[in-house]
Amino acid sequence: MRTYDPYALYKKTKIETSSPTELVNLLYDEAIKCCKMANRAIEAKKIDSAHTNLVKVQDILDELSCSINTENGGEVAENLLALYGYMKRRLIEGNIKKDTAIISEVYELFASLRQTWQEAMKIGNKENA
Repeated sequence: MRTYDPYALYKKTKIETSSPTELVNLLYDEAIKCCKMANRAIEAKKIDSAHTNLVKVQDILDELSCSINTENGGEVAENLLALYGYMKRRLIEGNIKKDTAIISEVYELFASLRQTWQEAMKIGNKENA
């Protein structure tokens, strides 16, 4: 028997109707949420939940890395790829050690990237208006 989940339906619709720039923002939001949840799970000794959330963040980093236009992105694209690679390595280390400080480091990097991305979206929207 299927259960009706309005939140899941909303989330699915949001993803399907978002622009590519909005999708990046959604991925940053989800990664930030999963980092928080992983740290809470580690503190609560829920190791399986922590692992699941950290793997989700790693998957998000893979998706973000694949979305970078390396042909036209130049140095910015290269630097972003390097940063995503660093973040993924730190997440793997944090997952192995169940170290909330490492996960918090990645969380802060995502928060900074999200803020920068949102500012870039605002500038892009003004230029396109």
